[in-house]
Amino acid sequence: MDSRTLVKKALEFDSPDRVPRHLWYLPYAEENYPDGLARIRHDFPDDIVNPPANYKVPPKTEGDIYKPGRFVDEWGCIFENRQSGIIGEVKEPLVKDWADIDTVHLPVEMLDFDVDAVNSFCAESDKFVIGSCCPRPFERLQFIRGSENIYYDLIDRPEGFTELLKRIHAFYIDEFERWAKTDVDALNFMDDWGAQQSLLISPVMWRELFKPLYKDYIDIAHDHGKYIFMHSDGYIIDIIPDLIELGLDAVNSQLFCMGVENLQQFAGKITFWGEIDRQHILPGGTTDEVAAAVRGVAANLNANGGVIAQCEFGPGAKPENVYTVFETWNKV
Repeated sequence: MDSRTLVKKALEFDSPDRVPRHLWYLPYAEENYPDGLARIRHDFPDDIVNPPANYKVPPKTEGDIYKPGRFVDEWGCIFENRQSGIIGEVKEPLVKDWADIDTVHLPVEMLDFDVDAVNSFCAESDKFVIGSCCPRPFERLQFIRGSENIYYDLIDRPEGFTELLKRIHAFYIDEFERWAKTDVDALNFMDDWGAQQSLLISPVMWRELFKPLYKDYIDIAHDHGKYIFMHSDGYIIDIIPDLIELGLDAVNSQLFCMGVENLQQFAGKITFWGEIDRQHILPGGTTDEVAAAVRGVAANLNANGGVIAQCEFGPGAKPENVYTVFETWNKV
């Protein structure tokens, strides 16, 4: 059973031969544990990949997103980074006053990519291919306005906020529709919605402002015959029923933040695209504790599929623990 078939069967709860694999890693892992990372990648090849995004006109950026110092992204948002191998944070918002809204650059260069190269990649690979674009409207608002400002905006709803969100969403719709017309198997979007024990905003506000945006992304994917994935960190259990209602196929979330046993109610209704606890178990656990964590996810969430063995090798994670994650998934 090839990788593409494995992932599709997992998404359809159709008894794949094994749980599909998906390793996420930052340059941090390459810089600090090159041998350990190489061993993991060799012994447990990914079943999920991304195609090239070759742009006719490369989007304008400044600096290196993974190096200490200043990085300016495709939208003009400025990130400050203090540690090599990870991504920094936005400290100065682009739009401090709503008169500045027209200075925000919509990265239209990202709309003109080499479709033939994407389709060739898909045709030549037996992997499950997720498109190389990722709408993130809530996070983009924060990058442009700053987190403190945007929480006030969510309460006050100034005209500029409404207009900015409208422009961001319109751009993402355009980008998503273009990727949906390629031969990729799936599309994905993201927004980190959870704190440690709750959503960052009320579920009522989330349903009013952001659920309709996600419905648009999910509908575009399904209308073009694609699966649709979402990533969101933190405690998001309050909106998982909404994501299921919208037809989301797979969610990547911090299972252990919410309690794996509390998520059992959703088994068979949505695919859990990882993960294993990167707050405590991957950095501080023993290999026996890692293996037990994997078995716990399998026991609670595997419903003849519905689980993808995603794991992030990021700051703090021990290479032997990441290895044990995939080794254990091969046995369950």
